[in-house]
Amino acid sequence: MIREMIRSLGNIFQTPHTNTYPHEEVPKPKEYRGLIKYTEEECIFCDKCEKVCPPNAIAFLVNPEDGSKTYRYNPYLCIFCSECVRNCPKIDLAITHSEEKPKPATKEMRVNEEWFEYQKLCREKREEYKQLKQKKRTNVT
Repeated sequence: MIREMIRSLGNIFQTPHTNTYPHEEVPKPKEYRGLIKYTEEECIFCDKCEKVCPPNAIAFLVNPEDGSKTYRYNPYLCIFCSECVRNCPKIDLAITHSEEKPKPATKEMRVNEEWFEYQKLCREKREEYKQLKQKKRTNVT
């Protein structure tokens, strides 16, 4: 016990072995996963990223008239698991991780409330698109 007390007293006069965070930037690990970076030009709109996302942080809004899709991502819901990146057929082109961190959310932003409303709209538009597609099929045959 005396040995530990002497070591503790000795540590008081030594410099700490930690980073001085506000003054010195902490280096990011090699495999750091930041915000999702999406490149629309590379995307083939297969919806795999949306389907494999555990917290449903990715959503595609389908335009019922022409079937075009619009991508949207909620960084406040994302758990940075990288499933969307791993399952993308256009590996490291359409969807990747950036080194950015999400900005802190506030209650006034209502990010998740708006997101859940947007997801509901996406489901409705997808269903509407499905029904229009079925009508076209039945009219053709």
